[in-house]
Amino acid sequence: MSAPRACVHLVAPLWNGGTRGIHGMSSAVAPEGNQRKWGKLLQFLADRFYDVEILREYLFRKQVSKIHQQNRSFTYIKERYGPYVAGAYFILKQGGAVKFQGKEWMQSRSGYSSLKFLNFQAIPVEAVDASDCAINYEGLDNLLALKELQSLSLQRCPHVDDWCLSRLYQLADSLQELSLAGCPQISERGLACLHHLQNLRRLDISDLPAVSNPGLIRILVEEMLPNCEVLGAEWTEGLKLRPEEQSRDTASPIPA
Repeated sequence: MSAPRACVHLVAPLWNGGTRGIHGMSSAVAPEGNQRKWGKLLQFLADRFYDVEILREYLFRKQVSKIHQQNRSFTYIKERYGPYVAGAYFILKQGGAVKFQGKEWMQSRSGYSSLKFLNFQAIPVEAVDASDCAINYEGLDNLLALKELQSLSLQRCPHVDDWCLSRLYQLADSLQELSLAGCPQISERGLACLHHLQNLRRLDISDLPAVSNPGLIRILVEEMLPNCEVLGAEWTEGLKLRPEEQSRDTASPIPA
């Protein structure tokens, strides 16, 4: 269950609301000013970093720190407003969308207020669309408290891995729909952890580059979750054909 996408941002920038638009700002900076700024930037990099490897290591540490910050637990919000509000706030901060029971989809681009959250303290979250979000192992702490969660989309989440899937058993009583499509770090080992989710009715495992044999894995997952519709891979995908089958496939279907 994916959330409808809106085009209105959470906090609309006021670039065009003043006397000058964002496109007019470039004319206010002279080319000489740009050159001076670039010169200062290059000098800063030259003074701080002696080679490319040190620069790459610095940028990598900055990226890791940013991801860690994005996945912190909102303990204060959880203690004051409850797990539903804390979980929803985490997903919306990540750029995703949530749906409370009996309510419309709420997403970061469509606008929301803290006062609206206060009205939902006692209303469970039934669906989460975290597609393309930077959720990792630590960030799942904000979702695992949503014990009534029925639908979870983790499509194209770059940091969701096998260790993350090993924690989803905590949602086994309620989770019915799960999408892992396009997650680059999920392999066969992580999919094997889903055997706890016996209430699943729909599972999308399409486009998982770390899975070496998608067709065979789909067969195994269907046996592991007999009541679940598994999407995303044909059973023949990744299977090697016998020599006689290969020659039959390569033969021309049009007679000479």
